[in-house]
Amino acid sequence: MTVSVIVIAKDEQASIGRVLRSVAWADEIVVVDSGSTDRTVEIARELGAKVTVTDDWPGFGPQKNRALDLATGDWVLSLDADEWLTAESAEEIRRVVATGAAGPAAWRMPRRSSFCGRFMRHSGWWPDYVVRLFRRGHARFSDDIVHERVITEGAMATLREPIMHETFTDLEDLVGKMNRYSTLTAQQLRASGKTAGLVEALARALWAFIRTYVLRAGFLDGREGLMLALATAEGTYYRYVKLMQLSRK
Repeated sequence: MTVSVIVIAKDEQASIGRVLRSVAWADEIVVVDSGSTDRTVEIARELGAKVTVTDDWPGFGPQKNRALDLATGDWVLSLDADEWLTAESAEEIRRVVATGAAGPAAWRMPRRSSFCGRFMRHSGWWPDYVVRLFRRGHARFSDDIVHERVITEGAMATLREPIMHETFTDLEDLVGKMNRYSTLTAQQLRASGKTAGLVEALARALWAFIRTYVLRAGFLDGREGLMLALATAEGTYYRYVKLMQLSRK
């Protein structure tokens, strides 16, 4: 059984090497780049990846399906550019692939994410199961432009070892991603016929803070837990205010 790793990227020179080195054991690595202006493409090729550069950005789901269509392995492992595998998680995946000829069609993995340098144990960020390993031909990504999901056929099981994920490196990174993702999410909500007003934006932001900091025990993650809860509320507010503006247009 062969394994293809697929990664989509843009301007990820700081992290692309880490993720690709963590899967150097794979039979094939496919990187689809959407027009990087840094050394992302060069680094990926130096590390043996098959790199395709696109001249447009259709959204996360469609772009990942492009990468999936280029994969040739029996199994596909999808990783983001800011993720990587530990030696233990790589070994578990290799073991599953080697012995799973008649087993599940897809596997979900826990994801351990860091926020401004701290790996979060609460706040709704752990164990954060994500489907990343599946038989080629038995799964596709949804067409969502953001917050895409894997749509699978057949049985699913759960791996024990986590994917590592560096979500935000610092506050500048946080603010930039918050702006981009809130815009994409507002566009996606609008495309599905949703509308919003200022009161709803405020109410959803307040609920996001309470859910993250209180109900999901974000207070146990220290000062980063409070920072994350505030950032989650702020991102939620921007998402629905942007939706409000789109609705008025």
